[in-house]
Amino acid sequence: MYLNDVFTVPASLAGLPAISVPAGLSGEGLPLGLQIIGRPFAEAEVLKVGEVVERAAGFTHRPNLWWQA
Repeated sequence: MYLNDVFTVPASLAGLPAISVPAGLSGEGLPLGLQIIGRPFAEAEVLKVGEVVERAAGFTHRPNLWWQA
């Protein structure tokens, strides 16, 4: 969990818009995300790029929910 903070906090501290989009699965089947960081006040641009990347990745995997097992 520490690495999650290390990789996501800098954009917040810098005041930059950022988004993480699903990009695939690791060799172990764990989800991988791609973080997109934009210029100041470019929130709409970051969202558009995130949508394009998510569609291009074609990531459709859904996790197995423990309560539905």
